[in-house]
Amino acid sequence: MPDAQSTPALAPVSMAGWRADRAAFAQALGESFTRFGFAVVSDHGLDPACIARALAATKAFFALPDAAKRAYHITGGAGQRGYVPFGTEAAKGAAAVDLKEFWHVGRELAPDHPARAAMPDNLWPAEIADFRSAVLGLFETFDVLGGELLQAIALYLGLAPGFFADAVRDGNSVLRLLHYPPTPQGAAGVRAEAHEDINVITLLLGAEEAGLQLLTRDGRWLDVAPPEGALVINIGDMLQRLTNHVLPSTTHRVVNPAPARAHLSRYSIPFFLHFAPDYLIETLPSCVTRDNPNRYPAPITAQDYLMERLREIRLV
Repeated sequence: MPDAQSTPALAPVSMAGWRADRAAFAQALGESFTRFGFAVVSDHGLDPACIARALAATKAFFALPDAAKRAYHITGGAGQRGYVPFGTEAAKGAAAVDLKEFWHVGRELAPDHPARAAMPDNLWPAEIADFRSAVLGLFETFDVLGGELLQAIALYLGLAPGFFADAVRDGNSVLRLLHYPPTPQGAAGVRAEAHEDINVITLLLGAEEAGLQLLTRDGRWLDVAPPEGALVINIGDMLQRLTNHVLPSTTHRVVNPAPARAHLSRYSIPFFLHFAPDYLIETLPSCVTRDNPNRYPAPITAQDYLMERLREIRLV
């Protein structure tokens, strides 16, 4: 497997540009996605205090005893809410499980909401008093920011800026609080084996700590090392399918740390932005050409696609 290299070409795109010149920002963002499937976004406007509260809650939960954490694991819940224990999830086709544990929070819905059948209720650890407010605050902030980024993606694709608004308004989005424990020498497996994300776009906090790598089209692993405070955004399989691979969902992984840092935990918080469960993922006509024929003539709902993929990664 090729060695990883640095990514000077994955330059940050400032959201200050979105507020000044939307077309120029959309073009810069879209070009990064087209080339890498990834973009680094700075000046995103997320409240540092909101981030700090969510990170503190994350660290507090994963510091609990194993038995206390496992009390929030839902057997048969496909890992959609609550705690997923260490060594549970595996990348599609991987022989070994990933060296991680995580907690999932989803959208809060009214009791009579029609999407409740696809979106289970959230769990909240009683041991951490401000967990719910801290984590939901970050979920809601990410949800708004994700909508803005989708406006830019729509512009890049030549669509109306609000094209995705209805598709994600009741989206089955998930905030993941992710903990990679210290890695023992000779560990079987890696923190996150090579994979692609299932969803529309992923917004990631916490990639400043080394380990995240993406696979280029020519087969090189490139380190993704954003400046402090910047977000890493990547295209998921649902948007790749919708755009007929015009926007690619890129293989990426989190490798084990160097020996000098193996005794340290790694924390990150990705927000997996999803379509609404009943949204029909049907190839955009504008993304079908003679040179790029339609790869997906049969449409599929977002919920059916999600369940298909959850089976592949051993959560169902």
